[in-house]
Amino acid sequence: MPRLFGTDGVRGLANQDVTAELAVDLAAAAARVLGERGEFAGHRPTAILGRDTRVSGQFLSAAVAAGLASAGVDVLDAGILPTPAVAYLVSAVKADLGVVISASHNPMPDNGIKFFARGGQKLDDLVEASIEEKLGESWSRPTGADVGTIVESSGLVRRYVDHVVASVASFCGTDSPATGLTIVVDCAHGAAFDAGPAAVRGAGATAIVLNAAPTGLNINDAVGSTHLEPLRAAVLESGADFGVAFDGDADRCLAVDHLGDVVDGDQIMGALAVAMKGSRKLYRDTLVTTVMSNLGLHRAMRASGIDVVEAAVGDRYVLEAMREGGYTLGGEQSGHIIVSEYASTGDGTLTALLLAGVVATSGRTLRDLCSGVARLPQVLINVSGVDRARVFTDPVLQEAVTAARAELGDAGRILLRPSGTEPLVRVMVEAETDDSAREVAERLAGVVAARLGTA
Repeated sequence: MPRLFGTDGVRGLANQDVTAELAVDLAAAAARVLGERGEFAGHRPTAILGRDTRVSGQFLSAAVAAGLASAGVDVLDAGILPTPAVAYLVSAVKADLGVVISASHNPMPDNGIKFFARGGQKLDDLVEASIEEKLGESWSRPTGADVGTIVESSGLVRRYVDHVVASVASFCGTDSPATGLTIVVDCAHGAAFDAGPAAVRGAGATAIVLNAAPTGLNINDAVGSTHLEPLRAAVLESGADFGVAFDGDADRCLAVDHLGDVVDGDQIMGALAVAMKGSRKLYRDTLVTTVMSNLGLHRAMRASGIDVVEAAVGDRYVLEAMREGGYTLGGEQSGHIIVSEYASTGDGTLTALLLAGVVATSGRTLRDLCSGVARLPQVLINVSGVDRARVFTDPVLQEAVTAARAELGDAGRILLRPSGTEPLVRVMVEAETDDSAREVAERLAGVVAARLGTA
């Protein structure tokens, strides 16, 4: 059977792929695995449970709570809460695990389940594999006073907001780090519809709020970090200093500068890396990115005396590289930004406020701060229906890649990445011009299809 857990938990079409029955079983299995590993030794375990605004999150949240309680875990049901808030609260209240019901930036019909271990850390691959192995097994269930309780704890969102504001105040050395700024905040009708604007205002900025009226059906619907047109229009119309957009569970943030141009995750990382180096908060002057980050970021960091460590795609792998090296800043082009002093996972609200703090304290515009990261044209082609296992061993394909790299030289980059779950290979090419990047990408995609095709 294919692996149930992906790079960010279990995800699929709600009530077909991700069912109430699966949610109960997953939650109980997770509690049992963590218990057997000694995570609950000597005390009664507690879990923080949060969800985004999808209507399916209601029944899935109830199912997860039931599964945890049936395994003897006391559940603090925080209701609608950003994913990074759950991660923070697991650490802050010394809970034993956290569970988030969300499909992040996916469309509304999807949903998912992801877990955090003690300290707000994502589960590693081995623990997730152990959880999958226990699904459907018979087990000795607690009874009587040993079953868990479920308590509504919606007030926990305020604790998270206070944490984010205090973190940015500490980072900037001032109690009101965003004073004087006007920021447009697109909440994607998602989990940060309340916390996001509250944090921006708490940091001293004026917030112009977009898409903060969730109905359960409108999350990510042509809004948020995957659809920046409404944010761009609002920034230009209002004359705001800049705008930020979250995804459905607010673990990522993208921005738009005062002229309406998009500021992606690479540019955000670049601006924060330079600021953190200047304040000696960037450990070993090193930034952690994924292999998908633009060559323009690498060039900008080199010019600023900052090293770059590359991880596999997925914020969990960025986190692993950060923990292994003790690094303090990492992230992805998509807007997952991790500042380890203040968060154990990507946090869109924290990222937005850190950007605001750097803009306000530097006296420079966001556009100016990000101008050093000149994005090279990047073309990505997905080639489906192929044997992804042979992408690095087929001699003809490797010869074509070597020739293309020699052709581009230092002015470009090529990445072939097999999908982890589908018969698909992603061909990514960066070059000095759009035409050059596309021509090389299409040429290599043709070789991939011809050499690895399974039809």
